[in-house]
Amino acid sequence: MNRLTLDRVEPTPAEGVGERSSRLAPTLAIVAAGTFLALVTYTGPLGNLPTVARALAAGANGQTWILSSTSVALAAVLLTAGALADDHGRRRVFVAGNALIAAGSLACALATSTAPFILGRLVEGVGSAGIVASSLGLVAALARTPADRAMISGVWGASVGGGIAAGPVITGFLDELHLWRGFYALLALGTVALALVAQRVAAESVAPTPRPVDLPGAGALGLALVLALVALTEGRDGLTPWVATAGGGALAAAALFVVVERRRRAPMLELHLFRDRQFTGATVAALGTGIGVIGVMSFSCNFFITELGLSSLGAALLLLAWSGASTGAALLARCLPPALQGPRQLTLGLAGVAVGELAMVGAVPGPVWHLVPGLAVAGVASGVLNAGLGRQAVATVPPERASVGSGANNTARYLGSSIGVTLVVIVATRTGAGSRPGFAGWNHALILSACAALVTAVVVAALTRRENSSSRNPRGTRITATPRT
Repeated sequence: MNRLTLDRVEPTPAEGVGERSSRLAPTLAIVAAGTFLALVTYTGPLGNLPTVARALAAGANGQTWILSSTSVALAAVLLTAGALADDHGRRRVFVAGNALIAAGSLACALATSTAPFILGRLVEGVGSAGIVASSLGLVAALARTPADRAMISGVWGASVGGGIAAGPVITGFLDELHLWRGFYALLALGTVALALVAQRVAAESVAPTPRPVDLPGAGALGLALVLALVALTEGRDGLTPWVATAGGGALAAAALFVVVERRRRAPMLELHLFRDRQFTGATVAALGTGIGVIGVMSFSCNFFITELGLSSLGAALLLLAWSGASTGAALLARCLPPALQGPRQLTLGLAGVAVGELAMVGAVPGPVWHLVPGLAVAGVASGVLNAGLGRQAVATVPPERASVGSGANNTARYLGSSIGVTLVVIVATRTGAGSRPGFAGWNHALILSACAALVTAVVVAALTRRENSSSRNPRGTRITATPRT
């Protein structure tokens, strides 16, 4: 490919720069709202798991799946959702994602036992995948200048941080009012409203030459990810024959996916993308974000409640020192000098998270506020990291495959989060007091997560050390380290 190809933006394929730019702001607002709601959906149960577990009579295994079901569905279908968005309409997939979250949330609100609730969370995860995968592609198709692209990455990263921050706070507040089901009713209403607005306001876009759906590839990848995530989730209680079987099946399905994609004329994921150090570095950074950031962050609320004696709302507000700082830092990340953007931004963010996590080691037992400086440092670094991941996700793929780039990057992130949560739970509980983490378990979990973030930072730096903040796609076209259209 000797030149960049413009995505087709409907209904006026030949619209001018001014008109396309005028449609960027409302589309970005809708994308930010959708990403925010998807992350609220993902993190909401962190704030009131004990209450939900009591209401549904969920045992230890049921509680594990209440927390993990959405991430399983998210990771399993993200890449497929990205391919569908690029080839069949990003707005269409975005609207469908909101509709699915509404349906899953309604099922959760009405559930009276654990199984229907988990089923609803799975549907929410599929819907969230549609939103997350299509969102960056929707706005990347309208961006025309470096300033546009910097704004997009900052707003998208802030919406991720904002959603992470708001989810536990909302559920914690409703928990105080004994209205935990109200969270899911609000989600259903919010996503239905957003779907209606998006259908009317957001600009539709598709790749200039849409391709057929890669059903064999989607099936093999979905099976591999589901089995891997099931093995990780069930493996938190130890290695059993079922866990080993699921893990072996995941490896076999992953191998099948590689074989299928190498033979397809129009694969869902072009494997030659991994020859590009920028793409591989961004994918590794996303995986490390899941392991070293999301893993311990997902565990934090439970630790604050069970070991520090905080209420659901109090734990969520303490975690806000991390997630709130992340939101602000993502918005300001566009002010970073060019020399610190691109892969260096990812390395800087990962290293900063590690510093913040290590700063919390040994802070408790003691006043709760001793955790705040470490949480804030990790939050600022997370915001820089989120903004950089959003930028690199679409900068390292051909522009007509922007949603696939987002899907691949976020698949790595949520697969990493499952790995991270599993490792944190195992380390924390086995070095803590029985099935509870204790302060020693918490400290070991922090050290593990910090080491994972630091190792990832080193790997990303090594992969991209010969590159500057620009990126070369596998076909040899130089593109900037920001979304191109």
